[in-house]
Formats: sequence, C-alpha cells, structure tokens
Amino acid sequence: MKKIFVGWLAIFLLYASVQAADKIRIGFPDFSSPFLSLPLGQKPGFFQQEGIQAEFIRIRSTVALTALVSGELDYHTVLGPGIAAAVRGVAVKIVACYTPTVATALIARPEFKSVEALRGKTIGLNSYGGGLEGQARLMFKKLGLDPDKDIKFLATGGVESRLTALKQGLTAATVGSPPIDFLGKKLGFIVLARANELFSYPSSGLIVNAKKIKERPDEIKRMIKAGIRANRYINQDREGTIRAMIEWMKIDREMATATYDSVLKTYSDDLSLPENGLRLLIDEAKKNAKLNREVSLDQVADLSILKEAQKELGITVR
Repeated sequence: MKKIFVGWLAIFLLYASVQAADKIRIGFPDFSSPFLSLPLGQKPGFFQQEGIQAEFIRIRSTVALTALVSGELDYHTVLGPGIAAAVRGVAVKIVACYTPTVATALIARPEFKSVEALRGKTIGLNSYGGGLEGQARLMFKKLGLDPDKDIKFLATGGVESRLTALKQGLTAATVGSPPIDFLGKKLGFIVLARANELFSYPSSGLIVNAKKIKERPDEIKRMIKAGIRANRYINQDREGTIRAMIEWMKIDREMATATYDSVLKTYSDDLSLPENGLRLLIDEAKKNAKLNREVSLDQVADLSILKEAQKELGITVR
C-alpha cells in the first residue's frame, strides 16, 4: 500500500510541476546561429529545469517590440532594434546577452589579397541601411578604410545573390554571417576579416518590457539561468550543438560543422553584456534617430537580475 501511495505521489508531483511551468512566449527573427540558445534551452531541458515552458514565435522585430510593450510577447531576442526602441523612449530593456559579438565575415575574390586592395571597390550587401551595412562600415573603419570615401556599397540581395554577384565580378567582396564563409570558400573566395576579431557587437539576448523587471524578476532570473546553461552547452558539447544546428537551421552536417567552428567564439559563457559593445549600438541608434542628447546605459539595459543569476550559479564576472 505504501509503495502504491509513493508511486501516485510521484506521478502527482510530476503532473503538478508540468502544470505549474510558466508558459513563456519568446520572439526570434529567423532560424540562424545567433538564436541557437533557444532550441538548446528547450531540447536538453534547461528551460524545464527552471519551470519554464517556452514557445518560440518567429516574428519581425518591429512587430515583436510592439507585442512586447502590449504584453502579447514575453521576450524578444534581437538586441539592435531593442536598443533603438529604448533610445527613442520605448519602455523595453535588455536583461542578458547570448552573443556579445557577431561572426560576420568579409569575403573577397581571390585576386584581392588584403583589405587595402579593396580601396575604391564595390562591396555587396543584402540591402541598404540594415544591420549588415552597419557592421560592414564598422569593419572597414577598424581595418583602416573610410566606408564613405574608400568603399562603394551595392545592395545585391540574399546570400546566393551576393555570391553570384561576386562570382560575376559585379562586386569585389561581400559581407555576411556564417555559413556564407563556408559557401564562399567552396567557390574559391577568401575570408579577409571577421567582425568578432575586430569589435564587440551584441547581437542576440533577452529584451523585456521594463515593467516585467519589477513584476516578474524571478521569471527573468530563471530565463537567464536557462540561457547560461544553454550557452555553456554550446561551448562544451560540439557534437550535440552541431546536431541542433542541423535541425534548427535545416542545413547538412558539413555546413553545420563549418558554421559551428565559425560562430563558436560569439557565444557568451555567462550572458554578460559588454559595455563597449552596448555603447557602440547606442551611438548607432542615436545616429539613425538623429538624436544629439546623451543616452545612458541604464536607459537601455538593466543587468541587476543577470548579476543575481550569475552569483547564484557561482559565476564571478571580471
């Protein structure tokens, strides 16, 4: 009788824990590597360990931020648009960072052996005025070229179109995220530079409605802890992460392996948000919004809960 009671009690507790899990709606833009922390929070059970039942919503950032403010979405994951909104006074804040930099690569035709050789040449982009152009401009500045005087940008579309333009000689080089470097090398092109080796550029993380920080701090902390475990899994389990990439990004093993090797260094081990990278994005947002006033880091980010989560996990941040 006692064994039966214990068995029913275990079943009841399991059912109760599932029923008690917080149902969280998380927005993301596409099935790409910066957002890999999401499926890896779900598959190995890191969200479940924190009592979270996550639902991933593929959604454009402009729509996601509106949904975040209205309460229809709990979290969004693209930091750039979130910072731009916060700079304009929208009540959203960054609370953690999955990828404090980007693996954007500068791919060139083989006859251009150096970045200096691209002076006066045409560089392919997906579109004008987007995040990729901003990253490209920063890369050229860091590499000693003036993007306004020394480089010509040409919008040539998606990855395949950009590589075709490169192959046809319409452009001398292009920029993009992995696996564009893998695809480019297969066509005989060379990688001249990678953004993550030049500067910090926070890309993905957790953005919340500012009032949630006061109303649901424990939920945010549990989300952060699950994210830290997911990112550590990425850094420690190569094979498991490659399998997750194959499933999440719908790519084959060869491409997933190459992508993993290219992006591995972009994942934060503790979800810290680098101040220099945050300031970079704030300045970029101010420029686009034509704002001259000062914008403090506290206006766009609240890292108090992140610090609590790190402390509880025994993480010491320098």
